[in-house]
Amino acid sequence: MLVKEWDYAELAQKNKQYVWHPFTQMKEYIEDDPIIIAEGNGRKLRDVQGNEYWDGVSSIWLNVHGHRVQELDQAIRDQLDHIAHSTLLGMANIPAILLAEKLIGLMPPGLAKVFYSDSGATAVEIAIKMAFQYWQHKGERKKQRFITMKEAYHGDTIGAVSVGAIDLYHEAYSSLLFSSIKAPYPYVYRSPINGREKEQTDFFLAKLEEVLQAHHEETAALIIEPIVQGASGIIVMPDGYLRGVRELCTKYNVLMIADEVATGFGRTGRWFACDHENVTPDILTAGKGLTGGYLPVAITVATNEIYEAFLGEYEEKKTFFHGHSYTGNQLGCAVAIANLELMEKKNLILEVQQKSLYLVKKLERFRQLRHVGDIRQKGLMMGLELVVNRDAKEAYDWSERIGVRVCRRARELGMLIRPLGNVIVFMPPLAATTEELDAMLQILHQAIQEVTEG
Repeated sequence: MLVKEWDYAELAQKNKQYVWHPFTQMKEYIEDDPIIIAEGNGRKLRDVQGNEYWDGVSSIWLNVHGHRVQELDQAIRDQLDHIAHSTLLGMANIPAILLAEKLIGLMPPGLAKVFYSDSGATAVEIAIKMAFQYWQHKGERKKQRFITMKEAYHGDTIGAVSVGAIDLYHEAYSSLLFSSIKAPYPYVYRSPINGREKEQTDFFLAKLEEVLQAHHEETAALIIEPIVQGASGIIVMPDGYLRGVRELCTKYNVLMIADEVATGFGRTGRWFACDHENVTPDILTAGKGLTGGYLPVAITVATNEIYEAFLGEYEEKKTFFHGHSYTGNQLGCAVAIANLELMEKKNLILEVQQKSLYLVKKLERFRQLRHVGDIRQKGLMMGLELVVNRDAKEAYDWSERIGVRVCRRARELGMLIRPLGNVIVFMPPLAATTEELDAMLQILHQAIQEVTEG
């Protein structure tokens, strides 16, 4: 039951008149009938007209348990009885301290210090500045550049865009950016070589080593999305590649930044994607699932080696001069603690591993669809790449809007998802039951079949 009966036409007009939406072509959007969400409950969303939809993309990859989760709601209410926010600049607060302690207990071993921010992009921005300034403090002043992966996405702030490599998103800002060094990411489905997984791993690591050999003396850090490259189309690494990246960074004295904003907090079936290959980066960024999808809190976590390079006397000016107004916000940290405790109580990481195996079997049905070229999955991150011709791996032309059309049909059938070009992304809340996953997969299958096969 809606708390208030809203007039859809009035809200739609105000939305059109006042709001500019992210990653949205507004010319087309304002000509359409927009969905206006009024409520959420469990794994479903409800709009102001009373229509219900499965949250098939976890409200952009961040919802863990669902909506209106009693334990998370209560954590925010309880914190409000004390204080909503005070600055972390030169002060501390209880939830920020307790959350940092809990986070370090979950991190790959060796990561030791938590720096708070409010989004994945700002967490990456912080990591870039930390890595750069670390080498300056160490007297290695030539180390000022960054290696990134082709088709990488690390956020939308200027520094994060500078280490991104998706032309569609980044090319318009090229004159604003600092230049980064790009290495190929192991996109096995469209690899330039034929070969089994180990051969793919060896090939792409050799390519990366060529880049490091040429540029290590000027390189501060390599930044990578571990195990799964997200916005490029849910590209899953072959086994052993991430471990190889860590070894190469160590060999060539280059810091490794793992961007776990999308993959962290159980999404791939481990607390962090780095855990799949027992890798500890020098700096790790995370966000999205940290608060269960409730409030904007992100983290940049560094080793003591990084942290200690910034210690010195006041007059040495070694301070890390970076911070945000809502850094370490008490409400966000309180709900993050409750989220992590609930994940542990429900043994959600093990659940994701089990559901992942369940989905492997369920997704086999999609291979029978003539225009599904590749199915990529790690945990509850799934991408289905649609192609014109499966044998030739021929991509749909951008003008055919195949991903948009499939997602539109899914919406009509009762599930909200968003495409990445020709890749349909399925990213349900981690706590979704097998019955709920079945219902969502049925909609997804029907939408792809109807749009691609008529």
